[in-house]
Parts: sequence; C-alpha cells; structure tokens
Amino acid sequence: MIDLEKVLLNIVKPLCSDPDAVMVKQMESINDNELLLYVYAPSEDIARLIGKKGSMANSIRQMLQVASKIEKKRISIKFEAL
Repeated sequence: MIDLEKVLLNIVKPLCSDPDAVMVKQMESINDNELLLYVYAPSEDIARLIGKKGSMANSIRQMLQVASKIEKKRISIKFEAL
C-alpha cells in the first residue's frame, strides 16, 4: 500500500520556499473510492504550487493519478493557504 500523503509531500516540498511550513493531510470522503488530500502552505507558496492557470496543480494531480491507479481510488487534491 502506498502512503499517498507522503508521496504528495515529497512532490510539493521542494517546490516551496519554506518547505518546513508545508503540510499534507488526508481527509475523510463521502465516497469510499475517493481520497481527499489537502496541501497547506503559506500563501506565496500556494501561488507557486497552483501556477499560472493551474498548470502546476494539474501536473501534480497527474503525477498522483499514477499512484491512484495502483490503489484503485480517485484522488482529489486541494490547496489551502495557512
């Protein structure tokens, strides 16, 4: 079983100016086949993680879709400022 929280954290930490302030939390979902992952970071890092027109966020989501195929679950990622 893959720890998707850790995978996402390892992806987003190097992209942030303050990697120690970044947190990833898994939340409960209504659907059993879905995982909700929230990325919490300072607002300037959130802007960097989302990117222009959401291009960086979409790239991060695509990388985790590979892991979701192994787990046979759908992954939703939300970005929140601290």
